[in-house]
Amino acid sequence: MFRFTLDLPDEAATAALAARLAARLQPGDIVLLAGDLGAGKSFLARALIRAAAGEPELEVPSPTFTLVQSYDLPTGELWHFDLYRLAAPEEVLELGWDEARLGICLVEWPDRLGPLTPADRLKIELAHGPGDGRSATIIGLGGRGAALARALREGV
Repeated sequence: MFRFTLDLPDEAATAALAARLAARLQPGDIVLLAGDLGAGKSFLARALIRAAAGEPELEVPSPTFTLVQSYDLPTGELWHFDLYRLAAPEEVLELGWDEARLGICLVEWPDRLGPLTPADRLKIELAHGPGDGRSATIIGLGGRGAALARALREGV
């Protein structure tokens, strides 16, 4: 496990973190975004998807109601899940979870995965900071998750 915390004083800092992460993602990577309502999960997800696509103006709808959106990117398919409305972990299987894991998975409300949470993952816990700022605790678990976390730390 590799863990560290970053202060994100504004949206530009959050977008910069998303861009650094997007540049390192590859198929099979799992990124979990945790935090309270309004903590910045959706903003970080949108910034990451736009950076990974190389399209700063890309329309990135929230999957709050559709539960999942997928994007064909130069590095492969990225699946963006919002699991807030799931009642049971098994419901994620009906959304194509097994297929999605062959690509890049970006998951908001990852606590809803329960026992389906992959062992190898990068988790970003967002919290409200002073003013409009946020803090991001980045936790890399497993070989690839820890490598991603270390790469993000070195890129600061």
